Amino acid sequence: MQEHNVSVEIADGKTIHISTGKYAKQAGGAVVISSGDSKVLVTATVGTSDRPFNFLPLTMMYQDRNGSFGTIPGSYFKREGRSNERETLVSRLMDRPIRPMFPKHFRMELQVIATVMSFDKDSETDVLALCGASAALAISDAPFTGTIGGVRIVRTNGEFIINPNFAEAEACDMDLVFAGTADAITMIEGQGAEIQEDHVLDATDIAQVAIRKICEAIDELKAACGKDKIELAPAPELDESLYKKVVKAAGKKHVKALAIRGKHERMAALKVVRNDIIAKLTAKLEGDALDTMTSDIKTAWSKMDKAVMRRTVIDTGVRLDGRATDEIRDIWCEVGISARAHGSAIFTRGETQAYVNIALGTGNDSQRMEEPAGKHERNFMLTYNFPPFCTGEAYPMRGPKRREIGHGALARRGMLAVLPSQDDFPYVLRSTAEVLESNGSSSMATVCGTTLALMDAGVPLKTPVAGIAMGLVKEGDEFAVLSDILGDEDHLGDMDFKVTGTKNGITAFQLDTKIAGISRDIMTKAMSQAREGRLHILKEMDKTLSAPREEMSEHAPRITTVHIKSDKIRDIIGPGGKVIRGIQEQCGVKITVDDSGRVDVASSDREGTDKAIAMIREITQEAEIGALYVGVVKRIVDFGAFVEIFPGTDGLVHISHLAHERIDKVTDVVAEGDEVLVRVIDVDRSGKIRLSRKEALEAV
Repeated sequence: MQEHNVSVEIADGKTIHISTGKYAKQAGGAVVISSGDSKVLVTATVGTSDRPFNFLPLTMMYQDRNGSFGTIPGSYFKREGRSNERETLVSRLMDRPIRPMFPKHFRMELQVIATVMSFDKDSETDVLALCGASAALAISDAPFTGTIGGVRIVRTNGEFIINPNFAEAEACDMDLVFAGTADAITMIEGQGAEIQEDHVLDATDIAQVAIRKICEAIDELKAACGKDKIELAPAPELDESLYKKVVKAAGKKHVKALAIRGKHERMAALKVVRNDIIAKLTAKLEGDALDTMTSDIKTAWSKMDKAVMRRTVIDTGVRLDGRATDEIRDIWCEVGISARAHGSAIFTRGETQAYVNIALGTGNDSQRMEEPAGKHERNFMLTYNFPPFCTGEAYPMRGPKRREIGHGALARRGMLAVLPSQDDFPYVLRSTAEVLESNGSSSMATVCGTTLALMDAGVPLKTPVAGIAMGLVKEGDEFAVLSDILGDEDHLGDMDFKVTGTKNGITAFQLDTKIAGISRDIMTKAMSQAREGRLHILKEMDKTLSAPREEMSEHAPRITTVHIKSDKIRDIIGPGGKVIRGIQEQCGVKITVDDSGRVDVASSDREGTDKAIAMIREITQEAEIGALYVGVVKRIVDFGAFVEIFPGTDGLVHISHLAHERIDKVTDVVAEGDEVLVRVIDVDRSGKIRLSRKEALEAV
């Protein structure tokens, strides 16, 4: 295959290169996408036959490779294992804007794999992988119906930057990833430090221009070397006469059942109506004819159900549970649920409920992260769990799914802007959210529950955070934005837009659409309505707990921080950690030592903390010229005595400074093991200490 290349400059000095025809030629489509020294190989391959699923079996897989950034895996096996959190989140980032771009009846196995070949901190690989997935699918034989591009926009010192380097991203107050077609944005994800809605809209306009350039470059590559697309049989058409029969048979019974507010009650009532229709329309059939007709009726029912719900919202502004489009479900909250957790809360909104507990730990409890950008420690962790019972189901539980990891990451991002600094509150925090009931917006309930639980734990948040999920129903030029969506509204609607924030601004953002994109007018309406909903939720939360508790749980560790000179760290640690282990065992505390000389002592026992700090100060104290000390004679030599004035630190009392009168032998005045009062008379540059017993006696 001939090699083909395209390039696109998306900002001054920032160019994306896409090439194909040189690597992985047996894949259905393969591209290498690069920017700076970052390079990602992305392949797209279609399986050989349809799969027996009622959805597209698409697998998106992003994989970092340690060798691409010059490190060796830290695991025992010294090789990459299952996907870590970053890889899972990037895989979802690729999947969400691309999945809707296939014919609804396409059912063949499809796998897209992005492998990092080279990683450069000046060019993040997540948006490269997203663009590469679109390019690989565009030139492959997969029936990909839309070209997608993606960029990251940050704001640093008031300036918007496209695809920033690591330093620019670190210093920003807004970090958003956009994906979309040449004409419209279809996905947004990111976080900010209480940013304003109009700033997001400004960033969206900038992103759209860059995305259009990327899409045009991919289309150019497709025109040059794209394969012929797989020919799909026409989508099965529903028998219109059967559809009309189903609509007529459903009549008012369907409308009445659809208006039932309770999720399970509504589903049960709708199922009864549907089954009655099936029974009537198949009464004289049997065998294959019965099975075929039953399947067709269910398809017609689903189409009618969706159409009625959507038209009802557009025409009347009334939703499935009877709410207006901007109305929030009833909210109730409770804190202090767990006697032993350091903080806990229940947040309930309609039929969605999250239980959150908080654990406070020390520096030793932080999460060690090994990522291409480098190793770091995470001091705030948030775990989101979605057990089967929360939707009334029963199925095997085999570890967290991608969705749970993604929802947990979104909720965590929503809290970062309001957490206290480590200097102000030197604790490691872990939030564990259990979804107890789910009927839409459980990740946003997790944000609200986490806020309440952190305040219940006495964590000094800058301000409370709430989250809300928005939906959209669009029919032609008519549309309705829905606040606090139900699960069915998410399923039958056109948008899932989650936003978290404080009373001052947005802290996290995630938008996905099922249509070709949304206009600025829709986005403006959604963000305005989301803000009003967020403020309402914050007021409801305020009724339960308006500020962090002044006292922490009696079971939470109390951390006291002391600072020592960095060259004294080795004295606290001791050989093989002997000294620090001894202090911890003797005082019943946990001690964390930072390279800067910061020492955190954690314990729920005040007496143990005080004792440990006293021992640390004793070990790390330094001799002060002119100060008096009671020391112990450790060693005698001809010219004087070495006296330990505090553990690990001794000085020399010269024979001439042992007494006022002249003496012949040191042992005439002191013996090893004697306690003597001495004064520090000098400390030289090398740290050697000169002591005087004679001057100490004069001071008494």
